Amino acid sequence: MKTSAMRILEIPSFFTPYGGEFCLEQAKALQRQGHEVLILSHVQLAITKGLKDYLTLPYDISVSKREGITVWQTFLRGVPKVIRWNVAHWVKGVRRLFDTYVGLYGYPDLIHAHCCKWAGYAAMEISRKYGIPYVITEHLSLMSLTEEFGPAPSEAWQLPLLREAYHGAALVIPVAAELVKDTACYYGDDYRWESVSNVVDTDYYHYQSRQPLSDGAFTFCCVAAYDYRKGYDVLADAFKTVRAERPDIRLKIAGTGTDSRVARKLFPMDGVELLGHQDKSEIRELFYESHALVLPSRSEVQPLVVLEAMSTGIPVVATTSVPQNERLEGACSIVATDDADALAQAMLETVAHYNQYDGEAIARQARALASPEVVGKELTELFAQAKG
Repeated sequence: MKTSAMRILEIPSFFTPYGGEFCLEQAKALQRQGHEVLILSHVQLAITKGLKDYLTLPYDISVSKREGITVWQTFLRGVPKVIRWNVAHWVKGVRRLFDTYVGLYGYPDLIHAHCCKWAGYAAMEISRKYGIPYVITEHLSLMSLTEEFGPAPSEAWQLPLLREAYHGAALVIPVAAELVKDTACYYGDDYRWESVSNVVDTDYYHYQSRQPLSDGAFTFCCVAAYDYRKGYDVLADAFKTVRAERPDIRLKIAGTGTDSRVARKLFPMDGVELLGHQDKSEIRELFYESHALVLPSRSEVQPLVVLEAMSTGIPVVATTSVPQNERLEGACSIVATDDADALAQAMLETVAHYNQYDGEAIARQARALASPEVVGKELTELFAQAKG
């Protein structure tokens, strides 16, 4: 049965200049299903992340188009270390932005918040005032929550507010089912939820055949910002083992900070290319130049890079931090986190069996899981139920 078109407001917890691509991709997927979608973005700027942005970005509402999606955006100048003030003023800023929208266009059918902290909480307050249902797509990992709230059980003041928002939502949509169990120590698990994958632009990250392995050295790529949770220290130890057995194997690493002095010190060996930050087109080209992706993360929710790589037709070596819905048959080798020996062995086995991988089949599975059409339809059905 065809679902009626809805007016959907997307509220991300963070957005440009601090990411938020997952919100934009889901907005595009929903728009392709015939819905009217608009992003309301109120970004808390951090003086430590970018002084120029903090000083120069506009104070008034700016309206723009991003890849066909209308974006309303305002900015809050965050006060360092004054968390309660920042949260209260961020939520007020979202509510003001929403009130402005309602004054011009009336009420939407549904609010779609990305991450409970704090878009989900703002959506709850709006819902209580206007009676508009809201859903929360959750992306934040257990490790990120632990870093902010301390180990569970925690008495952090934020948690009762976030639990309230979870229970008030028409539906919580974790991007991987494991997230519910992982975060139950903070939020409980007695709320309504249904997992739906993140979106990947499978037309952009389309399948492309690679050269036969006999025609050149095997190349792994790793795409992740240089951060402890990404496990680069484990990868460095693993690649030393790999190179000792197969000195022809190469590794290309891309991501913010991967060309830093500390990263170069971690990877002094031959066969490693540290590329630093790469844009979307450069990442896609890196996938096409590579035979496999390796991701040694200690913590993930549902890494987009795994879906993007598989969508282009290459297998993945990763850790148990990758959720079950990404472990595509015939595409993924999974090892324990923090185990450099196991990671090295899995990399070597991927090389040894590379000619047995079916790249087109891998790409088809990725499309069936995460294409805009698939995710857009899944969200549409869930939103229709939430709207009632």
